[in-house]
Amino acid sequence: MCEATFYGVGVGPGDPELITLKALRLIKGAPVVAYLASDEGSSQARAIAREAFVDQSTAQIEIPICMPMSTDRSLANKAYDEGAALIRQQLKAGHDVVFLCEGDPLFFGSFTYLLERLQAEFSCQVVPGISSVNAAAAELKHPLTMLKESFVVVSGRHTDEQIRTALNDHDSVVIMKAGRARPRILNLLGETGRAEEASYLEYIGRENQRIETNLNRLTPEAGPYFSLFVVTRKERNSR
Repeated sequence: MCEATFYGVGVGPGDPELITLKALRLIKGAPVVAYLASDEGSSQARAIAREAFVDQSTAQIEIPICMPMSTDRSLANKAYDEGAALIRQQLKAGHDVVFLCEGDPLFFGSFTYLLERLQAEFSCQVVPGISSVNAAAAELKHPLTMLKESFVVVSGRHTDEQIRTALNDHDSVVIMKAGRARPRILNLLGETGRAEEASYLEYIGRENQRIETNLNRLTPEAGPYFSLFVVTRKERNSR
């Protein structure tokens, strides 16, 4: 196994000050930094970690992995294959590679797909980051769970029945990746009688952050990818 290490480094949900000291150190010292990028070359993860690139004393190689906007999974897999090939080349040359991942690398993280492709060949390490779930609770100043309360995380990509079951069976529910599914999620929250217990957040920790605690002010149309719902019981199990 090659001596170089592939690092998955969580940079948090958006606030640059939420990056851990370990993540900052690794990014600053990495000979190679990789991240997902748009076709125009912009990267949310790199923007969050921007402080790590200030006053660099040594040159770094950057590997932007361009992800298609399409929902076609085959195109995404092709992008991950190409990105893994570029990272593999650097690792084989003996260069450590740090991959920047929004939130936490192993919690709905894009790092997972690169890890699948590289961990059999190279040493891999993970630096956890603050997830949007934890950041959302902090912004709301509202506990996710207390004592015997149950807690589940689902995605807007789940079926209506799966989301409905989560809302009916659990005290606290976070629905990630709400974006395109927002109208459907709003209907399910109303159907299960939990709309008044829900808050909606998007772009947590960023300049364009939005929080709605009254879902009546939320239009039933698709929202941004970086959005979620937090649902907790009005009557908390606090004893």
